Amino acid sequence: MATLVSPSRAVFLSLTLWFLCVAAGAQQNAPSKVIALRASRMLDVNGGSIVHEAVILIQDEKITAVGASLKIPAGAEVVDLGDATLLPGLIDCHTHLMARISDDPQGYGLTLLTKSQAFRALEGAADARVTLRAGFTAVRDVESEGSGYADVALRDAINQGLVDGPRMQVATRGIAALGQYNPFGVSPDLTSFPTGAQMISGPEEARRAVREQIGNGADLIKVYADWQHPTLTVDEIRVIVEEAHKQDRKVAAHATTPEGIKNAITAGVDSIEHGHGANREDLEMMQAKGTFLVPTIGGIDAFFDQPFDEQHLQESADAGRADFLADEILGLFQRNPVAREGDDRLVGDRVHARGAVDRDKIEAAVDRLQEH
Repeated sequence: MATLVSPSRAVFLSLTLWFLCVAAGAQQNAPSKVIALRASRMLDVNGGSIVHEAVILIQDEKITAVGASLKIPAGAEVVDLGDATLLPGLIDCHTHLMARISDDPQGYGLTLLTKSQAFRALEGAADARVTLRAGFTAVRDVESEGSGYADVALRDAINQGLVDGPRMQVATRGIAALGQYNPFGVSPDLTSFPTGAQMISGPEEARRAVREQIGNGADLIKVYADWQHPTLTVDEIRVIVEEAHKQDRKVAAHATTPEGIKNAITAGVDSIEHGHGANREDLEMMQAKGTFLVPTIGGIDAFFDQPFDEQHLQESADAGRADFLADEILGLFQRNPVAREGDDRLVGDRVHARGAVDRDKIEAAVDRLQEH
């Protein structure tokens, strides 16, 4: 039997719904609050100068105006940062936020042995927060170092506002040749001991690994083209590139030996990570193919922050090699003006101070970019 509603009650319900709809519409159409950031200085990366008495206006989570002594709209929330210097969000193109690994010689294996992937994700969240507070608003996290797809979980948690951190592009597990990546020295009896990357042998295993990683959320693919010596073959890397590019994913290659770098470039990777052992042929191939170099000079800075002793002699030689490489790159671009459009910025990494970027270093970087 149908329930009857009196005319007066029906009118009341209709009016109530109408008022709720009007209120909701008014709330949606009402202009959102403006936030004004005010500080003594701001780096203008377009003009290569420092703007004084800087004001930045933000609305709907977007910057709407930037300049010196801008008029602040009535009703805006003003955040006065005092004697601070405002910078654009920095981007770190090579991070491992999940990699809290001790300096113990067996630290990598101990990390895989003693820490769950859930705990590694929480460590990553702590590192993400520190990274954001250091001024980096976006990172390219190139491999989760044995924590599986914890980087995907962290990326998604940041996107959902559950934890603080930079926007993340994640490479998930990474791909390495069987037996050619961490941890080393594990007993062969422990056949199921976790590894720092997804180990493959042969083109079809490489193809399967790419499909699996993309299916589980990878934004890019990371391969280890070498370790102490070249590892993956050109055919293996080429299949990885082919499969990744079909799904609009870039491929980053860890490569530090001349042959490993050459193999990766020949196979068509999009970037060389580290590249400290590149020779002139490698660099010219990169230039011709448009391959990016991510030189990770911050790692060299970290090395020189450590106490020096005899066991660091080889590492010191590698650090000197990285500095030599930067000079080689700059010379290559200076000899070929066609390649210089934007590419000299690679050398700007040399003036980045690990852990802190002060105004003098930023201005020096800007001056150097303007010169080239």
